Amino acid sequence: MKISILSVGEVDSEILRILQNGLRDFFPETAFGVAEKIMPLPRQSYSPTRQQYHSTHILTRIGESARRAEDEYVLGVTDVDLYVPNYNFVFGEAGCPGNVALISLFRLKPRFYGAPPDNRLFQERALKEAVHEVGHALGLQHCSNPSCVMHFSLSIKDTDRKSAKFCDDCHVLVHRAMEK
Repeated sequence: MKISILSVGEVDSEILRILQNGLRDFFPETAFGVAEKIMPLPRQSYSPTRQQYHSTHILTRIGESARRAEDEYVLGVTDVDLYVPNYNFVFGEAGCPGNVALISLFRLKPRFYGAPPDNRLFQERALKEAVHEVGHALGLQHCSNPSCVMHFSLSIKDTDRKSAKFCDDCHVLVHRAMEK
């Protein structure tokens, strides 16, 4: 299995490297790479009314533009605010199952909530959301265990409360999916 990390719009290369290194702990025996090319944000995905980008449109574009093998996954990372209809925002989205996933760093930064910058907390949140969305791409659904990384995050408090790790049940499901 291979996971390519793709910058969607301008994203700090340091956080892409941190995600690449952090994901290795959760998806062993997986090859990782950061794509050299940056995918531009699709203009038609932007909603001027909401001042946000429709994540499903971006996810579709990633899927259309990514040339990949069957066992290759693409994790898009963007620094813009994302939404889907019926939600104020989303931290990310993925095909479930599918080969593409997307996370937004926009609302993961402590300063978004009026707190001082905290790189450790920001990186921890980004890794949790990356693991969560890759989990969806592998076919995992949301988990009812509030400490599991696959638990649904309705707010940043939910993201902070949950672990970056899979619960025992989800851990088994991830390994089954990776063996396929």
